Amino acid sequence: MQICQNPNCSNPFNHDGNVFCISCGQSNFGKMLRNRYRVLRLLGEGGFSRTYAAEDADRLDAPCVIKQFFPQVQGTGQRQKAAEFFKEEAFRLYELGENHTQIPRLLAYFEQGSSLYLVQEFIQGRTLLQEVQKQCFTENEIRQLLTDILPVLDFIHSRNVIHRDIKPENIIRRDSDGKPVLIDFGGAKQVTQTSLAKQATVIYTIGYAPTEQMAGFACHASDLYALGVTCIRLLTQCLPLQNGDGNIKDNLYDAMNAQWLWPEKLQEHGITISDGLAKILDKLLQHLPKDRYQTANEVLNDLKSTTTSTLEAEIFAISQRLLLTGTPKTKQQKPIKPLPSLQNFEFDVVTVDTGGREVNRDRMYSKYFTEELGKAIALEMVSIPGGTFMMGSPECEGDADERPQHLVTVAPFFMGKYPITQAQWKVVSTLPKIKQSLNPNPSKNKGPNRPVENVSWHEAVEFCARLAEKTGREYRLPSEAEWEYACRAGTKTSFHFGETITPELVSCSYSDTKYRKETTNVGSFEVANAFGLYDMHGLVWEWCADPWHNNYQGAPADARVWEEGGDIHRRVLRGGSWSFGAELCRSASRSWNESDGGLRICGFRIVFSVEGNS
Repeated sequence: MQICQNPNCSNPFNHDGNVFCISCGQSNFGKMLRNRYRVLRLLGEGGFSRTYAAEDADRLDAPCVIKQFFPQVQGTGQRQKAAEFFKEEAFRLYELGENHTQIPRLLAYFEQGSSLYLVQEFIQGRTLLQEVQKQCFTENEIRQLLTDILPVLDFIHSRNVIHRDIKPENIIRRDSDGKPVLIDFGGAKQVTQTSLAKQATVIYTIGYAPTEQMAGFACHASDLYALGVTCIRLLTQCLPLQNGDGNIKDNLYDAMNAQWLWPEKLQEHGITISDGLAKILDKLLQHLPKDRYQTANEVLNDLKSTTTSTLEAEIFAISQRLLLTGTPKTKQQKPIKPLPSLQNFEFDVVTVDTGGREVNRDRMYSKYFTEELGKAIALEMVSIPGGTFMMGSPECEGDADERPQHLVTVAPFFMGKYPITQAQWKVVSTLPKIKQSLNPNPSKNKGPNRPVENVSWHEAVEFCARLAEKTGREYRLPSEAEWEYACRAGTKTSFHFGETITPELVSCSYSDTKYRKETTNVGSFEVANAFGLYDMHGLVWEWCADPWHNNYQGAPADARVWEEGGDIHRRVLRGGSWSFGAELCRSASRSWNESDGGLRICGFRIVFSVEGNS
């Protein structure tokens, strides 16, 4: 794209083939805006601005987004008002983006010619609109979205800012960590207690805004209403559509009766959600602001309280169903042992840039229960939500055995927060034998809180069998698909940290000076992935249940153990270890070992699924 060098040009952007500027007619073109920003293409156009994809030549051609003030309004007064909105957007981005990682940062704001420009951080990812156009969201995905985006709303509301345009197009799921990023603060408004009661300029998107906002009286609850509308549209795939005559068609809202029809739409599609989430959405969508949630924190509190009760209700229902239907004749089955109460725990999740520098640290929470093994020895089992992910590596990453990439649907399950430790191994090794004996002290790198290593696949299976006998829960090794899904925790990068790892985050072999040459205590780096799992990269190779396949040709679309056609004498290893390089620690990297021993450097972590706990 060419840039007109006339300082008074109202719109300097021209296609490369132009000889004369389409705005001012001059022919003095350049390639840079402000001798720094290389404009690549037009991304979009609104009432006040045009948005361009660009590169920052002063930052190694790093991608960025440029907004140009370009109001399509008539009259000097309206134009000046639009210019003020544009300036306010720049100030808001500066204040908010510098203090929250899920809001784009302002990189520059300047005037050139007769136009105003702001440059902001480019967010690599897909909008929720792009996602929902492919498939509707599940309850777990809606819960995760609310968990991730409500703190952002709480943050901007605490700064007395109302976004006024929450919708799927304005939320991007960032590729690096899977977090939703709130964009487009062009319609946002700074408010005070006094100004809330005064009518403001009317800005809204039809199909998402509540009536008070359309009348010019937006408040914090207006953003929460729009977030509720976003959720029900993601659940149902019902989006407002513009007809040829310019009118909006909306199959999700009955305007004559001022009623949302999302429960009926879910029923039509055979989709059910829990009562807990339904009540939250219903309260978000109340017609009168006073009947809605007043703060984002109120929604979060209800969300947290219903997450545990929903999971426990599902577990109870499954248990009752299994008890009522009885035990299949082909399998001897013990009575189901109810789960202990689920507890919340908090943890740090870190994201690094391609140079390994920490760029984001979030405090997150998940749920787990404790399995008591013996005196002061316990297992912490983390609840892993179900979902769908792309398993394997793209062509630009990894080896042929990690391809082809394929979509896998994973049911909810529980997984060990850490690899099995030597202390846990020792306790279980003293339990009654099922098929084979276990050495209580097999590890070469000694330490009770270090991961057990130097165990074969068959010994790991024996551990699971003994633990299942003791607890009444069907503990087992994870399938390879479950392991990768749990490791990625919603990310698509090489590691759940980003595209690289560092010695400060992971125990693996970097160089002679940064190679620890032995294992460390589990959890010693004090950072987890977004599910709350520690040490998924490096530390110790982890056994999976699957026999080895040379690639993913014919792999199942669900997360079951892939038995067909595999080499049962070789079993899958995942995660890398303290003695192998970072390349083998990637989320998609896979290896194998002989199941009866082979290179005895392997440990494991355990899982169980609720449906299979029978």
